[in-house]
Amino acid sequence: MFAERLERVRVAMGERGVDVLLLSAGADLPWLCGYEAMPLERLTLLVVPREGDAHLLVPHLEAPRVVERPGVFELVTWRDGEDAVALAAGLVGSVDTAAFGDQAWAGFLVDLLAELPGTSFARASVVTAPLRMVKDAAEVEALRRAAAAVDRILADVQAGRVALAGRTEAEVAAEIGQRILDEGHRKVNFTIVASGPNAASPHHEAGDRVISEGEGVLFDIGGTMDGDDGVGYCSDITRCVHLSEPPVAFAELYDVLEAAQAAGVAAATVGTPCEDVDAAARRVIDDAGYGEFFVHRTGHGIGVEAHEHPNIVVGNDLELVAGHAFSIEPGIYVPGTWGARLEDIVVAAADGPDPLNTIDHGLAVLG
Repeated sequence: MFAERLERVRVAMGERGVDVLLLSAGADLPWLCGYEAMPLERLTLLVVPREGDAHLLVPHLEAPRVVERPGVFELVTWRDGEDAVALAAGLVGSVDTAAFGDQAWAGFLVDLLAELPGTSFARASVVTAPLRMVKDAAEVEALRRAAAAVDRILADVQAGRVALAGRTEAEVAAEIGQRILDEGHRKVNFTIVASGPNAASPHHEAGDRVISEGEGVLFDIGGTMDGDDGVGYCSDITRCVHLSEPPVAFAELYDVLEAAQAAGVAAATVGTPCEDVDAAARRVIDDAGYGEFFVHRTGHGIGVEAHEHPNIVVGNDLELVAGHAFSIEPGIYVPGTWGARLEDIVVAAADGPDPLNTIDHGLAVLG
């Protein structure tokens, strides 16, 4: 698997005129070689020349964490006191163009620029993003298992099996986070629990506000679960509940939201530009008069990262292909009053959109 990915990366490097790919902390590294670097001040760097052997340079004390993969990379270690950047430059050699990890520490790039003054640097994502965004069957199944796990959690919320009223957002978020781990995720990525007017903030952080009867609560949760390749794949789902019958205005808003989300999913067919999928969901909200309250893109790609390519957003004319995985998550946010969002992970497939989240999309009324 990793050897096959490495070969595809080298083909892409040739197509884009990249002589060497340099990956440090960030999702590209585990996707390509199965090793996830700790984001430390000590340099970890995978050096992948277009031709020749790849080398994984790691701090000596981190070497026990590495699963060696002959045929994919050779392991090279450095000890405290050695010049790791100089060692990395030696592995790179004299090249015209290097692609450097988008999420690596900028300080390492600054130092490498000094060590390699004749080398032009680009983002590693020019090579890796087009490959990573098209999931193979095993990756889709890893995403499906992660999605099913968070489905079970929010299905319990929708059914009233998680106590809400009288508890703080933070208390509920902590319980949800533990459930994410109990469902087999390796780690929790986020647990947004936003009650009442807090739901008007799309990335609200759960705090000490006490959830009360008569208000809505937005749940946006996700984590990372290991796939069969040992690489982590992400879950991400949003559902809303209301404690008692909602006001007519909120119920109407949610009906519009549900229709917009369904329109976005239906539009996500192979060959459709990403911006047209965004437009399909946005049009429903605009036509209902809520356009000013939909303040973000319709969706983002997902895989090894919770947010990766392709983005479902105006201006992205990339056409969907089979294997693209992304969220469809329109939202309506009325500042100081309330907000709602509805999100599924969807995979573009030859026979139509394949939603990975399958629990009820309606507004669950509790109590």
